[in-house]
Parts: sequence; C-alpha cells; structure tokens
Amino acid sequence: MEKNDWSQLELINNTDSSKNRFELKVESETIFIEYILKNENSIYLTHTEVPAIMEGKGLGSTIIKKTLDYIKEKRYKMIPLCPFVVAYLKRHPDAADGILKDGYSV
Repeated sequence: MEKNDWSQLELINNTDSSKNRFELKVESETIFIEYILKNENSIYLTHTEVPAIMEGKGLGSTIIKKTLDYIKEKRYKMIPLCPFVVAYLKRHPDAADGILKDGYSV
C-alpha cells in the first residue's frame, strides 16, 4: 500500500479492549489512539502509538485526521492529552476548530 492510499483506510472504533481506542490496520500492524469518553460528549485523546516499522509513513497524521473527523461527526468536545496529537494540532491549528473543549487550547 502506498502512502497516498492511507486516506482509504477505515477508522475502527475498538471498544472491545480494556481501553477504548481508534485503530487503523495496515498489513499486520495496528496504529491506534487511545481515548476516554466522558459525559457522552467529552473525549480525551490520551495516547497514540505507531509501531516502529510503520513510523515515518504518515500513518500517525492519518489516524489523527480520521479521529478528528469522527469527533466532529459525533459533535464531541476534545481534550487532547496525547503529546503527539497536541504536536499535530500545533502544526494544523484549523483541525481543532469547533471541537476543543472550552478552556482547552493547544
């Protein structure tokens, strides 16, 4: 799969594990963002993980974009606690428009 094909990957909302997380499956690897959903509309993004073999291919940015789209669709308010997500939002401040929980900034 070429880097340009990442947008075709399906974001999986895995609530079956002990931690809720959004996942992308690529080859035999899983890229994920762990989250906590509170009060039915506040979502805390707590940890992002890209397997070492998949680093540098744009998959971290891809899962963040897809997760932010999901958050916008659900009309959740986001609290980004994961440093990787915060770094992405600092590079792409428009991506957080309308979804940051009141009182939070990046």
